[in-house]
Amino acid sequence: MPILGEFREFIARGNVIDLAVGVIIGAAFNDIVKALVDQVVMPPIGLLMSGIDFSHMQWVLKPDNPLTKANEEVAIQYGAFFNTLIKFMVVAWVVFLLVKLVNTIRRREAAKPDSEKAPPTPQEALLMEIRDLLKAQAPETPTRH
Repeated sequence: MPILGEFREFIARGNVIDLAVGVIIGAAFNDIVKALVDQVVMPPIGLLMSGIDFSHMQWVLKPDNPLTKANEEVAIQYGAFFNTLIKFMVVAWVVFLLVKLVNTIRRREAAKPDSEKAPPTPQEALLMEIRDLLKAQAPETPTRH
């Protein structure tokens, strides 16, 4: 049973749970991006290009034959690839904006003066007081010229 205990410990670690949450949110985000690209971004682009629907654009290598039972069309669907490429660009843009936002927040926190930062803990305050008392009690050493 030691392997089950190790597995339980591994799963209980925060970073594994955070990763699982990230994967779940990422999957949901994928649906949002798909809807955004397919239903918001692509229609205006298609309209600008004279009503072209990119999702059905393809290069037919072998047309289907309605006279035979094997109606297998062979085609390169570059329109679907174009939609996927736009989805990637939307996701990359959103991730870029999120990272930019986090970096901006971190820079603002780092640039705050010490007075705006959190007050010292009681232990830190006590240590600073002790340091100041020791400095005040220490005899001044003459400086050599």
